[in-house]
Amino acid sequence: MEINKFKNLTQQEIYLFNQGELFQSYRHFGAHLIRLQGIEGVSFAVWAPHAYKVSVVGAFNNWQIETHPMENYLDSGVWVTFIKGLKSGEPYKYCIETKGGQVFYKADPFAFYAELRPHTASRVFPLEGHSWRDEAWIASRKQRNLKREPLLIYEVHLGTWRKRADGDFMDYREIADLLIPYVKKKGFTHLELLPVTEHPFDGSWGYQVTGFFAATSRYGNPHELMHLIDRCHQEEIGVIMDWVPGHFCRDVHGLGQFDGTPLYEEGNHEQWGTYRFNFNKTEIWSFLISNAFFWFEQYHIDGLRVDGVSSMLYLDFGKENGDWIPNRYGGRENLAAVEFLRKLNQQVFKYFPGVIMVAEEATDWPFVTRPPYDGGLGFSYKWNMGWMNDTLKYFSLDFEQRQYNHNLLTFSLVYSFSEDFILPFSHDEVVHGKKSLINKMPGDYWQKFAGQRVLYLYLICHPGKKLLFMGGEFAQFIEWKQDAQLDWFLKDYDMHRMFAAYVKELNNFYLNEKSLWAEDHGWEGFEWIDVNDHTQSILVFQRRTADSSKFLVIALNLLPQAYPVFRIGMPQLGTYKIVLNTDSTKYGGSGFTKQETLLAEEVAWHNSNYSVVLQMPPLGGLILECAGATKDQDV
Repeated sequence: MEINKFKNLTQQEIYLFNQGELFQSYRHFGAHLIRLQGIEGVSFAVWAPHAYKVSVVGAFNNWQIETHPMENYLDSGVWVTFIKGLKSGEPYKYCIETKGGQVFYKADPFAFYAELRPHTASRVFPLEGHSWRDEAWIASRKQRNLKREPLLIYEVHLGTWRKRADGDFMDYREIADLLIPYVKKKGFTHLELLPVTEHPFDGSWGYQVTGFFAATSRYGNPHELMHLIDRCHQEEIGVIMDWVPGHFCRDVHGLGQFDGTPLYEEGNHEQWGTYRFNFNKTEIWSFLISNAFFWFEQYHIDGLRVDGVSSMLYLDFGKENGDWIPNRYGGRENLAAVEFLRKLNQQVFKYFPGVIMVAEEATDWPFVTRPPYDGGLGFSYKWNMGWMNDTLKYFSLDFEQRQYNHNLLTFSLVYSFSEDFILPFSHDEVVHGKKSLINKMPGDYWQKFAGQRVLYLYLICHPGKKLLFMGGEFAQFIEWKQDAQLDWFLKDYDMHRMFAAYVKELNNFYLNEKSLWAEDHGWEGFEWIDVNDHTQSILVFQRRTADSSKFLVIALNLLPQAYPVFRIGMPQLGTYKIVLNTDSTKYGGSGFTKQETLLAEEVAWHNSNYSVVLQMPPLGGLILECAGATKDQDV
């Protein structure tokens, strides 16, 4: 038979790949089980334009280089072959020979599955076979507008959320059985998974990738990950995956120096020990945009949180003066990466309506969440790293220092609506000596829990969508450990058990209170009532719907001093009910506030014509809701 009968891609597809326009390149490159003229086998295709020879090696040919050579298709630099008789699960690599006589054994950049580390071969694996049952979820997703809905994300590292009794990883199915009901009960709307792409080192948490198309074999095979995601969707839980298009690890079987030259890379990320992707090559655009499409198409992922966007945008990121070359205008912006990100987001939203793209971007780069036609990068959301850093810095301060740093909590509203933000308390904030959230809190044991309760209330009530890393929901005391499961035994202790109950109730309160999420991205949904009380470390503000028909008043006392009589301004006359009190005894609080309802008076206070007198709890927060107006409203 003629060899072109065995090729799984065409000259036109190679052209599109070279132009950065082959957005489903994973359907043509890599290893695919096919039948040709009645013969079953696997077609292989790999991009290695500077290679002298390429062959496929594996256990099926005793890893012999000469047994299954590949052809440089039309001298395009794409090498192809067909090997009959190969089955699913077969391990293989590409043997790359250079003109200088060097030999490299490389994993397949487009492989869908890989051997369990420390082994490094790719595996033939057909993605067909899982029967999806999430049609209703996908259909509803296309019609939704998350900007005006609650978004409450639980960030999870699958390997350390829970483990088996013997300390080994659970598989995707076991995780699904435990994680999904837990997340649903706790009131989270979405899971965010630390990268589940294949990676060689457990301690990288998945952020240093060797297999961008391969679901990590640590927890099972690709169909089992599909099962996990499918089950989430059936329970109306969205799934976001962390995605790392900015860099990749230097392990010899990975993408680095793939054909003896820096094919995928352009220099190093010295601080991370990785290679940067070369966005000046449009083939890299095809590879990465295709990878994003792959997770949306094949795994029904609901969103990608794009890791390290700042490192992609700036040529001098992580570099010393003189170690980088300015762009053609003399600036530090990586113009090719900017255009890549814009095209990525344009194509994703064109083909996958209803999904979200989230940027982890830590600088003041403008218009991250504006569309490209308006000069933006086109993301749905940006992580609000400034808010996160300022907030955790403030809550880590000794109580006597807080009055001098009041602006750490108030400054965020200067820029809160410049982008569409997610407020993240992520894994990065509870590792490497930064302490767990509760251990950041000053004071004694009781004060630490009180501080974390009011911190979480501040998160829930501040404009922006929400993210909490696993363990934070029951106040784990030690930092996240990458080699052990969470300290679930803590929930047998009263304060941790009550804190977990508090988080569950607050999450569900958030889901049911439209004023806390319907207007997250504009001043229509927020108003300061008292922003200036730095001496007593008090904050009072209002969250509301656009027409002000529904509103809540939030009062936070960030010192352990209680106030039996404390007046705050109110937007209108009426009876107010305290609908949530972080200092309630059922949450482990002091129970200082005995009031349940309050009547607003015509006493001007805080630039309002009306006010109420509160019993302000120590290190506590109150949410007040109007139970009924009594006179003309002044909203």
